Amino acid sequence: MLVMLCSHCGGPGSPNGLQQSPYKALHINPFKPGNYHHFRAQKGYPRNYSIYKDSRVLAQTNESNSSIRIDLSEQRAYLMNDSKLAMDYPVATGRSAFPTPPGKYMVLEKIKSGKRSATYGKIYDADGELVNDDADSRKDPVPPGGKYVGAEMPYWMRISWDGIGMHKGRVPRYPASHGCIRTYYKIVSTVYSKVKVGTPVTIVP
Repeated sequence: MLVMLCSHCGGPGSPNGLQQSPYKALHINPFKPGNYHHFRAQKGYPRNYSIYKDSRVLAQTNESNSSIRIDLSEQRAYLMNDSKLAMDYPVATGRSAFPTPPGKYMVLEKIKSGKRSATYGKIYDADGELVNDDADSRKDPVPPGGKYVGAEMPYWMRISWDGIGMHKGRVPRYPASHGCIRTYYKIVSTVYSKVKVGTPVTIVP
């Protein structure tokens, strides 16, 4: 029996002569836009810079009912109103040499502006030239006539007396700090306004 094969057909894996470039998988979000399931299912989550806000819950969130949960593996933080999610936003926690310790904490101190690190910062020489941009004041020498300048930490929210806190800072999408929780600049003022000394903070691996 004679079997005729179409010249442009083939078995599984056969090249398609009419195809100009490889096909790319199309990301399809299965959830309805606007809800939190859709937000988490978006391409690039959790390592993108997207921010989720539930406007109704956020408006009802205040110092009396707020808490914060920080997820080290996702590099995300969650502002909660009791058991309801108000915001999901990106953070950068401690890098491998200075890991942010998991555990249960609370906000111990709030300083909106003027706070600088007593431990980490930059060292300048007597001429004002930068000589160390990642200095540890406990061990790195300051040249004669030079000075140590602690890193700025606006919207400081201390959670431990060992120097760990939440604050505004550079938030690459990977652990990058000396142990603090750097909070995205677009959202840090909102977080600051919703917490008080005593607000619970939970950090999970």
